[in-house]
Amino acid sequence: MTAATTTAPPRTAHATSALLLLAVLAVALNLRGPIVAVSPVLDTIRADLGIGAGTAGLLTSLPVLCFSLATPFASWLLARAGLERGVLVALGGLLLGTVLRSVDGLTWAVVGTVVIGIAITVGNVAMPVVIGRDVAPARAGLVLGAYTAMLNVGSMVTLSLTVPIAAAVGWRSALLAWGALAVVAAGVWWAGTRRTRARAAAAGPVDDEPVGPAWWRRPVVWALTVAFAGQAFSYYGVTAWLPLLLRDELGMDAGAAGLSSSVFQIAAVVGAFGVPVLLRVFASPRPALLVVCAAWAALPLGLLLAPQYWALWCALGGAAQGGGFTVIFSLVVRRARNPAESRRMSALVQGGGYLVAAAGPTVVGAVHDATGSWTGPLLVVIAAVAALTIGATVAATGGRSRTS
Repeated sequence: MTAATTTAPPRTAHATSALLLLAVLAVALNLRGPIVAVSPVLDTIRADLGIGAGTAGLLTSLPVLCFSLATPFASWLLARAGLERGVLVALGGLLLGTVLRSVDGLTWAVVGTVVIGIAITVGNVAMPVVIGRDVAPARAGLVLGAYTAMLNVGSMVTLSLTVPIAAAVGWRSALLAWGALAVVAAGVWWAGTRRTRARAAAAGPVDDEPVGPAWWRRPVVWALTVAFAGQAFSYYGVTAWLPLLLRDELGMDAGAAGLSSSVFQIAAVVGAFGVPVLLRVFASPRPALLVVCAAWAALPLGLLLAPQYWALWCALGGAAQGGGFTVIFSLVVRRARNPAESRRMSALVQGGGYLVAAAGPTVVGAVHDATGSWTGPLLVVIAAVAALTIGATVAATGGRSRTS
């Protein structure tokens, strides 16, 4: 059998790669937007369902808790069904949860929210593994950056459009409308993973358990978990309280303070694409890591020392949160010894990290209530950034290896 009969023509291979990239980005659009879509219409939902602020907050906090608690299930599902079918199941669950959340009554809203959280957890675990397995190492960082950027784009699109859609058709239909993105993503994913599905079916069950010590005993796994916990805690703590902090410290009105959240989210796109460039320029991931951690630290330090330059600090912190996600999961891809270990590492890193992150808004708010100022909460964020820096630095020690 000649090489010509066993190797796809270059043009076909490039087309397949492009379609796979499009599939990854289409899925990414669905992995944050359904959660944040609730935020701009939360007051309307409270009035319609007759619930208090604490109960309404479950509609945004439950998915983050699912990101932690549902990771064992996500890892099990992906191991049983495979990455390709597992992501399709996740998109189907996302559509189901979106429909249930829009049914009348608080119970259905909560059930739908939990289903959405579990479905997104499966996608969260799967996508870094897909990128590490199916994308050439030289391009994996860039694709991870594009994936991270699309997470933020999905958030921005839903935050921007949910209110006008709700004004026209009501909040239930507005939230339901975002289910169309899951349908589109499922179609693109089915087309984009056709070749990998065929290879997996032809190969059959494969025992790809790594040789050597148990994967969970590797120091790099726990270092990455600590790093992601610091990253995610900082992100959710800052996202929850930044507008109120600026209103209190600078006397901004609600509209101007809300703009700070937009700066923080939009700048993440810069970090998501900037970090892969640094990863390609430098042989070691440590320079990119140090840039990310320095930019993250600039946000709380800047707000403590020179809050009048809030836009600069929000831009730096926003770029850091997008870049931090990218650099951490680039390290997962680099340090995993095979796809099975990559899946397990992705699940543990996200499970532990999001468990800590779910407490972020509560801890930051409690410190503010206890101290009566924003100095204490900002010091808490600095401590979380320090955990990110230490954990990621330990994980970055050593080069790319399947045996390290």
